[in-house]
Amino acid sequence: MQDQHLYEYAVIRVVPRVEREEFLNAGVMLYCKKQQFLQMRYTLDEARLRALCPAIDISELAAYLCAIEKICNGGRQGGPIGMLDLASRFRWLTATRSTIVQTSRTHGGLCTDAAATLQRLYEQLVLL
Repeated sequence: MQDQHLYEYAVIRVVPRVEREEFLNAGVMLYCKKQQFLQMRYTLDEARLRALCPAIDISELAAYLCAIEKICNGGRQGGPIGMLDLASRFRWLTATRSTIVQTSRTHGGLCTDAAATLQRLYEQLVLL
């Protein structure tokens, strides 16, 4: 049996009007310490977003999600937060916020392949 590794993930949500508490799952971020893995997958479904909020700025939203992706990838392109270690970047990204892009609480599990697990969660929580 292959080694099982602990992972944590959070769903990335678009909350166009925070006061209404309505959201759309746009992506998933997964962190696995043992596999030195921190990545995200996201989709901007413009039709669904416009149904929730006709005036939403899709390009601004895309920029926010791209910034999250850069931080996940690490390095200078992710700014000062991108220079932190994987765990610190994940904790910073999943901190509670009251903005248009938020994350769910973190959830955990066991996996043998973090990339495959991220893809499965993305398909189940965002695409379906």
